[in-house]
This record gives sequence, C-alpha cells and structure tokens, in this order.
Amino acid sequence: MFTGIITGVGRIVAVRNLGSSFSHGKQLLVHAPPGYLSDVALGDSIALNGACMTVTAVDLAQEQFCIDISAESLGKTAGLAEVGPINLEKALRANDRLGGHIVSGHVDGIGTVAHFAPVGESWELRVQVPAALAKFLAYKGSITINGVSLTVNSVADNAQGCWISINLIPHTVHNTALHALAAGSTVNLEVDTVARYVERMLSAGATPLQPAPL
Repeated sequence: MFTGIITGVGRIVAVRNLGSSFSHGKQLLVHAPPGYLSDVALGDSIALNGACMTVTAVDLAQEQFCIDISAESLGKTAGLAEVGPINLEKALRANDRLGGHIVSGHVDGIGTVAHFAPVGESWELRVQVPAALAKFLAYKGSITINGVSLTVNSVADNAQGCWISINLIPHTVHNTALHALAAGSTVNLEVDTVARYVERMLSAGATPLQPAPL
C-alpha cells in the first residue's frame, strides 16, 4: 500500500532482458538518491512510477537496487523498460501519515499527455484517459499519475474516453519525475480505490444479499 507521495526520484540506469523471447520480462537497475536505501531490504516493495515492484538485489555502496518485471507488467505499464528518471515511493508503514490518498500500486491503465506547460507560477498537465477509466474520474477527485497523488481540476469527456486537467505546483514539478513529461508522453494511471468499489456496487445491481440456507 502507498500514498502517492513521492519519497525520492531515482533513475533507471540499465535494462537487461531476462530471456530471449517476448514472453520474458526484464531486470531493471535503479540508482536511488543518497541514503534512500538505508532501510531497504531484499523483498521490500517499492513503487516505480506508481507500479509496485519487489526489490531483488540491493547495493548500498553504489546506492542501487534491482527489480524484476514480468512481460505481463511491462505490457500494462509505461516508462519501466527504458533508461531515465523515475518516481520512487517505499511501501506505507502502519504509523505513517497518509499525505496523499490510498494507492495500491496496481496500474489501471495508460494515459497520454496532451498538454504540459507553465501557467503563472504553476504548470498545467492535461492527460487523455482511456474510455475504460473515464467513469472513475470526477472534478476534485483523486488520480495517481506515475505514482504521484494528484487532484483533478477538470474533466471533459470525448470519443476516446476523457481528458483531465491537473494543476502542478512548482514543488511537485521539481521534486518528482513529472518534470520530464511532454506532449505525447505515456503515463501510468491508478484510479481512486473508493471510486472502483462504488462502480462495482452500482454495476452489480440492487438485489439484496440472501442468508445462506441452514
């Protein structure tokens, strides 16, 4: 479980094939910020651009760690198979503050950046959301983009699903890997957990539960 509050910006420095076919995944070598790995052990969970991954090797001297990502996960996420900056968040502890919102680290879909430009002192990020996820988004609702907990400023439906507009303050731009986005970039999306359950309850019908026969 995560909060969408990025705890460090790392960098994927190497990508290695785990096999010779498309059915094989990849191993990522990630360089972390100084001191970031001091409390990280083998088997720990770290979200990379919002996707929960398991640490398979740690090199404290080089401030690097490895994760293995399956072909299935690669096919349903963005930005996890190429060298470049990446958002990091360690798993939530029971006594941590919930500064963002409840995030599972399971990517629901991939969006495409339609617009990213400064507006006054801030930045506007506009993302095209696929049709399957459009129903989960609402004005002032929560969305996770590349692991960052954000608030939706506006929603506009279109033939492809919807686009959402988000205001990013300078702190968020400077302290996450979102600063590397541009029009055309693909991003990982995770919808709000509460919205997911509400949709399921509504779509399941209003038939009351019946007691089990004795």
